[in-house]
Amino acid sequence: MPTYCYRNERTGKVIEEFFHMTDDIPDDFKKDGDTYFHDLGAEGVGVPCDANWPIECIGSGVNAAQAGELRAHFKKEGLNIQVSDDGNPIYTSAKQQREGLKSRGFINKSSFY
Repeated sequence: MPTYCYRNERTGKVIEEFFHMTDDIPDDFKKDGDTYFHDLGAEGVGVPCDANWPIECIGSGVNAAQAGELRAHFKKEGLNIQVSDDGNPIYTSAKQQREGLKSRGFINKSSFY
């Protein structure tokens, strides 16, 4: 389900809401007595507005037996990306994630880049 960001103009707080792809996305809605407005700027950062870095990316991971090969690949590409013992890259930012995925011919379809 797509994630949409909404901002409370009074407090400045940004929240995420999930809607089914067939739903009409509201421009504003009330939650806990406050009105939140759809904030395209918060969505335009390329990652969910409350993303917590670093992340361990299971989707671009390899078998644990290949973790050393992935570490060597990142080192050869000049990227300082850690790899867990399970073989999953640990990205510290969206930029690092894009660079790491690009070096392997992958893209993050949710990153909007």
